[in-house]
Amino acid sequence: MATFSHLAYFPVRRSSCRGSYDPNKQNLSNIKIDGTSKKPATKVEMASVATTSISMTLVVNDYVTEQQARQNIPTTKQSVDHFRQGFSIEGGVGYRQGVVIRSYEVGPDKTATLESVLNLLQETALNHVWMSGLLSDGFGATHEMMRNDLIWVVSRMQVQVDHYPIWGEVLEIDTWVQASGKNGMKRDWLIRSQATGHVFARATSTWVMMNRKTRRLSKMPEGVRGEIAPWFIEKQAITDDVPEKIVKLDNNAKYVNSDLKPKRSDLDMNHHVNNVKYVRWMLETIPDDILESHQLTGITLEYRKECGSSDIVQSLCDPEDGMFIERLKQENQDTGLPDGFSLAAGILENGGFLGSFEKQQLRYTHLLQTNGNLKDEEIVRGRTVWKKKPEPSPFASM
Repeated sequence: MATFSHLAYFPVRRSSCRGSYDPNKQNLSNIKIDGTSKKPATKVEMASVATTSISMTLVVNDYVTEQQARQNIPTTKQSVDHFRQGFSIEGGVGYRQGVVIRSYEVGPDKTATLESVLNLLQETALNHVWMSGLLSDGFGATHEMMRNDLIWVVSRMQVQVDHYPIWGEVLEIDTWVQASGKNGMKRDWLIRSQATGHVFARATSTWVMMNRKTRRLSKMPEGVRGEIAPWFIEKQAITDDVPEKIVKLDNNAKYVNSDLKPKRSDLDMNHHVNNVKYVRWMLETIPDDILESHQLTGITLEYRKECGSSDIVQSLCDPEDGMFIERLKQENQDTGLPDGFSLAAGILENGGFLGSFEKQQLRYTHLLQTNGNLKDEEIVRGRTVWKKKPEPSPFASM
């Protein structure tokens, strides 16, 4: 399983006595709004403050914690969030957010990276819960979940990318949720260009509940179900009735990258490696020539175990069916035939099969596992799909 960085739990200290003092708390009448200090407020003014979009999320004996004042989590359902450029759709239960691709979210080709796309999915999911009014003090957890020490963990995720947005492009990201069995939930996304309306990417994910203390999976309490069930939509971004199984690789995989160690910057608020880092470790095993000539169009992730800061990780990668041409060419080079001649390869190329084959998609199977002294434990299985990059336009440099 994998926990997104927004699954962390924030304990909040609350005042139980008006005379108590906590340096992390501020008197409500002296809260700064829009950068200016207010004079001691009347009861009417305090009520007005509590009902504005910048009101405090919880008031106990006229006090709010500094964290609550800074987070400003809504306590009721919102239809529009001007700060995040988001608003409700699908009859008020879906969410749409506008985003602009920043310079630090693109690669050398000025298009957004897959990591940036995944980060945008994560952010819009959290903002959807924020708008719902169900968000408690913990990131992504509802009020009933907090009472039961529960957090969400993602067990499976699939992303399909037709086009990558470019630097400065404005996107619209839609997200919604639906039920997944008795104890799970699915969250889907659509990413489209605001200018053209073309869908760039689709994504779907499956979530289950985990006890924050025991780190074991949990059934969904009826109280939690009652909170989130009204938000369910029967709608799919990716139609995949029978997900294709991802086989487990062994140490005979063609590409292996060992001794990967998480850095402090790789950890989320649960002190576990963020799921986006997993993708980076997977992609580092893809051969450089494939990265140069092909574009990632799909990724499927099946999470098995959390990865901690002290774990040493091994990344395994192996080409799936359809890669035998690459292996055949390598075998031809190993035979030492004159001019690298191969009858089998020559037949394929002269018959035109090789040329058409190279236009097909390439697929790789991935595995991240802990590289321990006693036994290796799976962290995540994955599959990536790649297609040939389009030829550059002859007018691109003009």
